[in-house]
Amino acid sequence: MPNVQSSPAADDDQTWEALRREWSFAAGVTFLNHGSFGAPPRPVLEARRQLLDRLNADPMHFFFREMQPMMAAARARIGQFLNANADDLVFVENATVGMNAVARGVRLAPGDEVLATDHEYGAVLRIWQRTCDRAGARLVVAPLACPVQNAAEWVDALFAEASPRTRLVVVSHVTSPTAVVLPVAAICAQARARGIPVCIDGPHALVTVPLDLAALDCDYYTASCHKWLLAPVGAGFLYVHRRAQATIEPPIVSWGRTIGQEPSWRDEFNWSGTRDVTPCLSVPAGIDFLEAVGIESFRRRTHWLARQARDMITALTGRAPLVPDDPAWYGSMISLPLPPGEAAPLQDALWERFKIEVPIFEWQGRRLVRVSCQLYTGTADIERLRDALASLLDLAAK
Repeated sequence: MPNVQSSPAADDDQTWEALRREWSFAAGVTFLNHGSFGAPPRPVLEARRQLLDRLNADPMHFFFREMQPMMAAARARIGQFLNANADDLVFVENATVGMNAVARGVRLAPGDEVLATDHEYGAVLRIWQRTCDRAGARLVVAPLACPVQNAAEWVDALFAEASPRTRLVVVSHVTSPTAVVLPVAAICAQARARGIPVCIDGPHALVTVPLDLAALDCDYYTASCHKWLLAPVGAGFLYVHRRAQATIEPPIVSWGRTIGQEPSWRDEFNWSGTRDVTPCLSVPAGIDFLEAVGIESFRRRTHWLARQARDMITALTGRAPLVPDDPAWYGSMISLPLPPGEAAPLQDALWERFKIEVPIFEWQGRRLVRVSCQLYTGTADIERLRDALASLLDLAAK
């Protein structure tokens, strides 16, 4: 487990530096893209290795006698972490699988509408566009203007696009291209008042912002655990409120319910063919690691680093950030405007010339750099990115 003194100051790089040894990045790589793929620390990788050894020692015993109790225990652990009943959770490979399960189950008629925002992850918009096209329904994408100053502006802008035919609201908790914390509690409250179910895409919210699923009272919440929850790739979950469980239709049909279990909405997720479930079973190890550090300590440290990125890159480019300087609007990850230009060549140059892994997005006519800050990140990493950008950007185009 991590060896860090109790609650070090957020700006204490020297003390936090000890945690970098818990990750095994290639020499010379500056990894500022935890938000895309994550990276498990060594204790989580070791926990998974032990599970794989256990599986391979006797696959029959593992799959038929051990897997279901271990999956139930892992669901209980993540349920406790998110304040959700374990019976309302299923493990899936990632948030995309969970979102597809919701899309398969939601019944749309011709003329119905699904409401989303223009900050959504591209795959989410693609899922719902295809779902609407097949049903003769319409995907309505509400524009949320940036910069923004208060949450009410965005809630009003979203529901200004709602209509009597709106059957579902789909929003990110923390957006992918813009890294903004959306006011999901206010969105859920407004939607409930209108009788509209809400589906939340939450991979970037786990750990980085407080999340209480019982209090949020959304209908569906899906997330990948391989990002901020530090699990291996292949671990995600889908939460479905009991009022919506009858709608769920898993994207894969296999054997379903394990012999001897009571029927449940989770049946088809229990056995979706033979697969590697060790990433899901490793989720408790990720939670253990984070709790050993301290969740609030993690948030203070990573938000402080994101603020350093905000200050350094804004000073470099002279371009206003998308949101106010407030943890209510951004957590461990921040997207910042760059001078006009193409995204892909800049991202490639950052890697090829400086070995910096960081995504550059084109969004709504803007070029953005999204900086993810994890416990292995240091101030020097942010400075290295700033200096690389200074050498690559046409700052005359400020």
